[in-house]
Amino acid sequence: MRGRVRGGERAAFGELYELYATAVYNHALRLTGDWSVAEEVLSETFLAAWRGRADVAAEGGSLRPWLFGIATNKARNADRSLRRRLVFLARRSEEDVVADFAEDTVGRLDDSRRLAEVRRVLGRLRRHEREVIALCVWGGLDYVQAAEALGVPVGTVRSRLSRARARLRGLVEGEERQRRTSHNSRTGFMEPRARRGEVESETAFAVLPLQEEAR
Repeated sequence: MRGRVRGGERAAFGELYELYATAVYNHALRLTGDWSVAEEVLSETFLAAWRGRADVAAEGGSLRPWLFGIATNKARNADRSLRRRLVFLARRSEEDVVADFAEDTVGRLDDSRRLAEVRRVLGRLRRHEREVIALCVWGGLDYVQAAEALGVPVGTVRSRLSRARARLRGLVEGEERQRRTSHNSRTGFMEPRARRGEVESETAFAVLPLQEEAR
């Protein structure tokens, strides 16, 4: 596959897209939190991969780290993509007629709410910490693959993930304490202290998979 990609074989890129398009899209969605921006990142990732095909090493394993690295860079520039889209929409003079998608929207709203809650917490982490969580926890890359995607040493990936995991746990537990204190001050009721690992808030449940998978 690497040789065919390096040689510019279009069929190879078709196979590459079939293999990794969904994974790249999900990675972009987790980084940007926006369905349409993730679609744009997906398109730009494979376009950039085609243009940079000569950079693919002749020897190596899966090309997923290479694609994830491109997608991560494209997601960093998502704000510029959003501005271009808003300018385009502002220039439209007519509204498009769209089909009823109410049933699909119900599921997407719930997914969007949870994703937004996760991103709200992750937004308090440093960018490189968010990226290593997206690559290693969500994207399923090992330390070596994540290092390839980010262009950093393996030890850097390990330390970033460790710090991100610790900070994430601290943020969630801090919000839990704040929620309980606020609730008790309003009601005058003293709740028993939560046992270690016990979570109740939407925030905690939303990011719990991240905490568990990152361990």
